[in-house]
Amino acid sequence: MAAIQRFVGIAILFGCALGLMLVPQRAASQSPQGADSPQSSADDSVPAFHTRAPQGDLPATMDPELFADPVVQNAYAVAAKIKKALYQQPCYCHCDRSQGHKSLLDCFASKHGSGCGTCIYEDFYTFEQSGKGKSAAQIRAGIIKGEWKSVDATKYKQPLPAK
Repeated sequence: MAAIQRFVGIAILFGCALGLMLVPQRAASQSPQGADSPQSSADDSVPAFHTRAPQGDLPATMDPELFADPVVQNAYAVAAKIKKALYQQPCYCHCDRSQGHKSLLDCFASKHGSGCGTCIYEDFYTFEQSGKGKSAAQIRAGIIKGEWKSVDATKYKQPLPAK
């Protein structure tokens, strides 16, 4: 009789453990978001971004001359030109989770962008799409679809023409 009770107890514990493993995990906490706060919806697959254009001054991007690699220099030079657009873009290296970034702009206001291909490709994608007259929301939709992955970075190995 004791063996049967022990078996039933183990079976129940095993069933509970299995059930807990199969239940999808949600973020433990989410703060309420204002209209111009970084985006953070129930869909955690899209990293943080600002839904509206900035209302005040934006942080400066780092000086491109601090970096030796021409592609990185161009990424920072481009970022300085399109800060308002970058402010409204997510960054798919998920630095919002690891570094507390609120948008793609934060990657270039720090050294983070210099060592991250995702940040650099999204930056160039935003630059190219801005040049085509796309809005920040249209650019964001392209980034979310992964269109930034098709950027040809070889054209950024040479200094960009001054505009």
